[in-house]
Amino acid sequence: MRTDDLIDQLAADPRAIPAGAVQRRFAGVAVAAALAALVMVLAWLGARQDLAQAMTGRMFWMKAAYTALLAVAGFWALERLARPEGAPRKALLFGALVLAVFVGMGLGQWLAADPEHRRMMMMGGSWKVCCRYILTLALPGLAATLAVLRGMAPTRPALTGFAAGAFAGGVAATVYGLHCGESTMVFVGTWYTLGVLGTGLLGAVVGKWALRW
Repeated sequence: MRTDDLIDQLAADPRAIPAGAVQRRFAGVAVAAALAALVMVLAWLGARQDLAQAMTGRMFWMKAAYTALLAVAGFWALERLARPEGAPRKALLFGALVLAVFVGMGLGQWLAADPEHRRMMMMGGSWKVCCRYILTLALPGLAATLAVLRGMAPTRPALTGFAAGAFAGGVAATVYGLHCGESTMVFVGTWYTLGVLGTGLLGAVVGKWALRW
């Protein structure tokens, strides 16, 4: 269906939508996605043994803030894309800025390190599984987000699906930090970012089909 046809169809059957209804729906999805990821972490991966001590350190919260801000960017983009002709440009720019700042900080940390330590900083002890775990933890949130979007009126299904994936991936990556003991910005900026973006790409592929009018 063309965008103009969709707008005409919606205009032919106007229904009042309470103020903030879209935001509340996505907020509810965020809570549900975080709870689902938390249950999966505790039942499948387990919390890191030094979690209480880690929570007193700066890196634990920097990692959580980075992934949470990526989720906020996805939330913001979804709030725009869920309605016809919504403009997600500011949300996408915000997400790109958050990514660029943290990845830039990680690159600076990597360049400042001794050459013999750089590989360990980049790979850590879990690079082979990090992206996969984040993607797996994000699947319930991605499915829930796409289900909610099907009751709305997105007109750009692939971009909306990508935003849904970034949103769900950011939430899942934040919860994954309760298990992951990696503590360098270069690791987080590489593998966490790839996990969130990978979930976004999956959302774009699925959304192109699932959100088609």
